[in-house]
Amino acid sequence: MSVKLIADSGSTKCDWCLVDNKKKNYTTTIGLSPYFLSTSEVEDVLQKEVVPLSAKKQPGEIWFYGTGMGDLKNVKNLTATFKKLFPNAEVHVSNDMLGAAVSACGDSKGVVSILGTGSSSCYYNGKKIVKSRFGIGYILGDEGSGSYFGKKVIQHFLYDIFDADLKHKFEEKFHTERNELIENVYRKPMANRYLASFTMFLAENRGHYMIENIIEDGINDFIHNHLYKFSESWNMPVHFVGSVANGFRDVIANLCDAAGLELGKIVHKPLDNLIDYHCARR
Repeated sequence: MSVKLIADSGSTKCDWCLVDNKKKNYTTTIGLSPYFLSTSEVEDVLQKEVVPLSAKKQPGEIWFYGTGMGDLKNVKNLTATFKKLFPNAEVHVSNDMLGAAVSACGDSKGVVSILGTGSSSCYYNGKKIVKSRFGIGYILGDEGSGSYFGKKVIQHFLYDIFDADLKHKFEEKFHTERNELIENVYRKPMANRYLASFTMFLAENRGHYMIENIIEDGINDFIHNHLYKFSESWNMPVHFVGSVANGFRDVIANLCDAAGLELGKIVHKPLDNLIDYHCARR
């Protein structure tokens, strides 16, 4: 079996593994989103943090699944960068939605959703994505995502909706105020990642009715705006992938049951399943 370099990248972080027979070498870098990093910045990350993984043995295959790779131009740019650094490798670059589908379904059919920093969904026929509802970004959409939930947390704080207890906990945890929040959201780069960082406040304060309402509303918005748009959602499992899906799996299970949807797998990190999938194909 040739050495394989396999990666799953969101907009916030990218998980990597170099597989040589049964030996696995892992690392994590920032997400290689073409919307936040230039080609030269991507190359710099790869050169400093990924190339050292293969210091002893070069990969013969590269399987990269990442956000922004639904655009052919981005695929060509990243493929060229990989070929520059790993000239002997066979390079495969696909979007993160396909990576989520493969990790959750393998060769089976299913409706698959990503709930991470952003959100998106698709119908996968066991070989390829047939229908998709890609996210429209943290400003216009991304219901049920980290950036969506983080925005709700900040709104509740700035609008003074939180009760005294939650307001105190917010201030104690984040040590921030209105002007700094506005500055980071509207004037600094990578606002989606900044917003998503506030999702932890929801996870840490489960049980409070305001917190539960935010989570339920966000997951409901996603189900109604995405899963209800697939006719396949009514006759096959719906799977969820990502850190937010994993963190709020109980809410997802309850709402899918209430909606009459069959819940399939909830996958926290796709990488291990992708490793198993590609290593089974020699």
